Amino acid sequence: MDDRFNTAAGWVLFAGVIALGLSIISGKVFHTERPETLGYPIEVADAGGAEETGPDLGTLLAAADVAAGATAAAARCGTCHSFESGGANGQGPNLWNTMGAPLAGHAGFGYSSALTEKGGTWTWDAMNDWLLNPKRFAPGTSMGFAGLKNNEDRANILVYLNSLGSNLPLPEPKAAEEPAAEEAAADAEAEGAAEEVTEQDAAAEVEEVTE
Repeated sequence: MDDRFNTAAGWVLFAGVIALGLSIISGKVFHTERPETLGYPIEVADAGGAEETGPDLGTLLAAADVAAGATAAAARCGTCHSFESGGANGQGPNLWNTMGAPLAGHAGFGYSSALTEKGGTWTWDAMNDWLLNPKRFAPGTSMGFAGLKNNEDRANILVYLNSLGSNLPLPEPKAAEEPAAEEAAADAEAEGAAEEVTEQDAAAEVEEVTE
């Protein structure tokens, strides 16, 4: 009886040792580090409202549409401004003959000190910067407009404002940089360096022959 009990106990102990060993081995084989942060990273596109970039102002204005600008100006600016000659001031000044005029030059309107102290005139660049971001153009301005980020919309409004008795000449589009010219200059420089090396090699060969 004791022999059978001892034999059974031995097999039970042996089975326990085998099970423990397999558990340890499998743990080492299939072990993975627990990440500090659970879950999977998800990349989200930047929606920070970055200002739109694109062609230079001259190029944009050359393709701008006065009629589209009139529609956009009425929708975005008409609540505070009038556009016709002799029109009344509202929350903002009348915009007739504004392009080329002093920044705070419309008679009868009370401008903020941000504009009166800035000085200068409404050039193409100035008006473009103003429409893009008034508070950056003139910090402290009372203008409540947040800015118009779309390049084409701004260009359309600019040419429309210019048609209201101003008629400033459009700025010339900037000439596109020609990569071919830059490559040609680099090739010429490399060719000159190669010719210099060749001349040095030829001189060295002559010296060897004469010696």
